[in-house]
Amino acid sequence: MIKAVVRPEKTNRILAELNDAGFPAVTKIDVVGRGKQKGVIVGDVVYDEIPKELLMIVVRDEDKDDVVSIIMRHAKTGEQGHYGDGKIFILPVEEVYTISSGKKEL
Repeated sequence: MIKAVVRPEKTNRILAELNDAGFPAVTKIDVVGRGKQKGVIVGDVVYDEIPKELLMIVVRDEDKDDVVSIIMRHAKTGEQGHYGDGKIFILPVEEVYTISSGKKEL
């Protein structure tokens, strides 16, 4: 499973590119949080709940690098990227069942 925390304004492009590459199955969740920068400070105000979106995608091991590459390419802001562009986490998935059919499958 690939979990990617990305900027909300980048999500539509990422989803379109994943779909075009043959990875249409994605779960998207609106989330808030902060990274290493501990939020954003503007004057005396600290914003420590920054809006992000969590994309969850389960793919075969051989497709993992392609999916990560698509997310990295389209989630980054500018050439160098910036704080707050997000994170990608890779987790093992032991089993997958389709509820409607009861089949054990990806």
